[in-house]
Amino acid sequence: LDSLLQEIKITQTMILKSLGILGCHVCAQSRNSNVLQQTRNFSSIIANFGAKTISNRNFSAKTISNSDFSAKRYRSSFGFSGGGADLSNIERDLDNIAERLSKSSNIVVMAGAGLSTASGIPDFRSPNTGIYANLAKFNLPYPEAIFEIDYFKNNPGPFNTWAKEFFPGVNYLPNKGHYFIKLLDEQGKLCKYFTQNVDGLDRLVGFQDDKIVEAHGTFNSASCVNCKQSYPVDKLREELLRDVNPTCPSCKGNVKPDLVFFGEALPRRFFDEAEIDCLFADLLICIGTSLEVYPFAGIVDAPRHDTPRLLINYDLVGSFGARPQDCALLGDIQLSIDALCKKLDWSDQLQELQLETEMGLNDIK
Repeated sequence: LDSLLQEIKITQTMILKSLGILGCHVCAQSRNSNVLQQTRNFSSIIANFGAKTISNRNFSAKTISNSDFSAKRYRSSFGFSGGGADLSNIERDLDNIAERLSKSSNIVVMAGAGLSTASGIPDFRSPNTGIYANLAKFNLPYPEAIFEIDYFKNNPGPFNTWAKEFFPGVNYLPNKGHYFIKLLDEQGKLCKYFTQNVDGLDRLVGFQDDKIVEAHGTFNSASCVNCKQSYPVDKLREELLRDVNPTCPSCKGNVKPDLVFFGEALPRRFFDEAEIDCLFADLLICIGTSLEVYPFAGIVDAPRHDTPRLLINYDLVGSFGARPQDCALLGDIQLSIDALCKKLDWSDQLQELQLETEMGLNDIK
C-alpha cells in the first residue's frame, strides 16, 4: 500500500511538473488557464486520497490538502505517511551509512529544533526542558498558544517576552550539526536544506538563499499581522528588548517577526520546491526533529520509496523503518555527526569550517 501511495504521489508530481505548474509561478489568467484548472482538479482528487483530518486540542477538526499552496502550519498532511517507525528494518552500521552518503550527490536535508539544542537553544517538546514545558509563567490556555496567530492578535505579550529571550544575536552560535550540513553544500552534495528552525543559526554558517528554505519563517524581517505592512526589524528588536509590544503605524495592529505561526500559511517556496527536490534526491537526511508538525514533517515521506533515508536523531521517529533503504544514527546528534565525519575523513574540514566561520563572526562583533 505504501508503494502504491508513493507511486500515485509521484504521478501527481510529474503531471504538475510537465504542465509547468510545479516550481513555476503560473497565473490563472494565462492562456493555459483551463488546463491549469483541470490539473488542479486532478491534483485535488489525488491529494484528497492522502489528506488527513486532524484535531488540535479543543479546536474544531481541520482538513488540509497537500496540494493546496495556501496549506498552513498544523499537525496535518503533506504527502503520504509511510507508517510507524520500526527499528528492526533500519540499517545502523556506520560503515554502510558512510558509504551511502559518500556515493550521494543530490542530498535533501530536513532539520528541526533538535539540531540547535547543542547551541544552548532548547527544543520545543522535550519533557521538563523543552520550550513548551517552561511556559507556565505566561498562563497560556495550552503551550502551543504562544505560537498561534489568533492568540497573538489578541495577546502578543507572551510571544514578545519569548522573542526577547531568543532573538538571534550574540547569545547562541552554530554547532557541528549546522557545519555538517554546510559541509555537504561545500562538497557539492547538497540539493536543498529545509529547516523548521527560526533561530538564525543556519544563516550564520553562510547558507545562500538558493540552498535553504526556512519553512517556518525568519527573524530577519517583520510585518503587521493585519495589514502585512513591513516593519523595520531593528526597531522591532529594540522595542522587544524594552518590553514594548510593537504596533503597526498604519493600522495599529500587532507586529511580529515573519515567523510562521500555527494557522498561517507556509512560504509558497516550500511547496514549490519540496516535492520536486525530494523526487530527484538520491538521499534524504533528517536531523533533530520529532516529525510532529506538518506540513513540514511530510518531507520525510516525499522521496521515492526506494530512495535512501538517514535519520540522525536522539530517538526513532516518523515512518523510519517502513522503507527498504532506511538507516539511522540514534543518540547524541553531535556524537553521531562526529563519528560520521570521522568515517568519511571529513573531521578536519568540519573543524576548519567551524573555526573560519567563528572568526568571521567575532570580526563582525
